[in-house]
Amino acid sequence: MVSAVFHSPGEAGAQWREAQAAAAAPGATRPGALAPTAPPAQPVARAARDPIDWKALAGKVLAPLVGLALLIGIWGLLTTKGGAFPTPGATFEAAVKLFADPFYRNGPNDQGIGWNILNSLERVALGFGMAALVGIPLGFLIGRFQTLNAMFSPIVSLLKPVSPLAWLPIGLLVFKAANPAAIWTIFICSIWPMVINTAVGVQKVPQDYLNVARVLNLSEWRIATRILLPAVMPYLLTGVRLSVGTAWLVIVAAEMLTGGVGIGFWVWDEWNNLNVAHIIVAIFVIGIVGLLLEWALLAVARRFDYANN
Repeated sequence: MVSAVFHSPGEAGAQWREAQAAAAAPGATRPGALAPTAPPAQPVARAARDPIDWKALAGKVLAPLVGLALLIGIWGLLTTKGGAFPTPGATFEAAVKLFADPFYRNGPNDQGIGWNILNSLERVALGFGMAALVGIPLGFLIGRFQTLNAMFSPIVSLLKPVSPLAWLPIGLLVFKAANPAAIWTIFICSIWPMVINTAVGVQKVPQDYLNVARVLNLSEWRIATRILLPAVMPYLLTGVRLSVGTAWLVIVAAEMLTGGVGIGFWVWDEWNNLNVAHIIVAIFVIGIVGLLLEWALLAVARRFDYANN
């Protein structure tokens, strides 16, 4: 049943005249024609869309500065009455003199602080590099094969809690020299975080990934490089970061005992000279270098964090 709406002749004529006027108006479109599109909107300036978050910026910049100022203020209050401990001003003056010529040489045991830092970093790089060459593959094997896990887990659990400096006499006994003994100490103390974190990362790889590799008949090398390594990378880099921090921590104490050229030996030598201001400068230098190493490895870890990319 079709229903219709009937209008009076006058009403129908008025509607017809209105339709004709609308069709004849400038810019009107005929039935079936495409309506003209509006001009594209101008892009909004990025600064207007993303205003600077001054509160967050102040929290990132001002808060650390306030904390540092608080530390220096407490230090200054505690040293106002004088004594053996230097004031912040005296320490700053000593730092300016030290870094005015950090790479001077007046003999094998009288070198600038720059050479001492570079020698310590060289020992850390050698010991840490050898630990990475051994520890990362060992961690892969322990995490991948249950038999190796059962073999090496008791050894790792036994040796990991040993103080790093307890290994220094072993190095002196074996190598008969201070420099390789210090490198050996760095090696043995920085290998455990890489072994443990790498093994844990391999064990947490979903079994479905390995089942697919088995179906595709992939070799063990391709499984390690194509499946395990990308999945384990965040764990591996965490172990590397912990190992570098431990290595830089231990090298100072090792060099105090072995002597030679290095930031640890330099601190001990300044103590023998009763130059406390230089010791405080060395403490700040050691902290800054360790912080830079930490930041660099955190940047690398974020680069390979596939969960957040």
